[in-house]
Amino acid sequence: MSTAQMDMLFYLWAATLRKHNDNPPFRNHSHLLHTIDKTPLGNVKWNRFAVEYTGEVPTTHNPPLWMQQRYEVWYRDPHEVVHQLIGNPEFAKELDFRPYREFSSEGDMRRYRDFMSGDWGWQQAVSEDLLAPRNN
Repeated sequence: MSTAQMDMLFYLWAATLRKHNDNPPFRNHSHLLHTIDKTPLGNVKWNRFAVEYTGEVPTTHNPPLWMQQRYEVWYRDPHEVVHQLIGNPEFAKELDFRPYREFSSEGDMRRYRDFMSGDWGWQQAVSEDLLAPRNN
């Protein structure tokens, strides 16, 4: 996603939260990238791979630039990142692993705030597999 697209996304996100007197977690792409870069992740190394378009390139007119370029993708192993975050004592009181559902008082509309307010977390917690007796 381009930085301009990220900025537009944060602008729209902020607009939807304004009626709740709330703000998105990041002001713009710079704030997001700065937050990512300053997050201590112990020994989690950066990895990279490159991607490029390999389909047919139109020859009748100038093909889009994205069809002609190679892009580097930099990332840290998400499993290792989450492991480091969970093990960080500074986050001990910041992470809540309990799934929940929140509804607004006007019109009984569902509100999503974070990962644990979504359906996946809720379904995992109330799945029949978790409620079934264990035969160990």
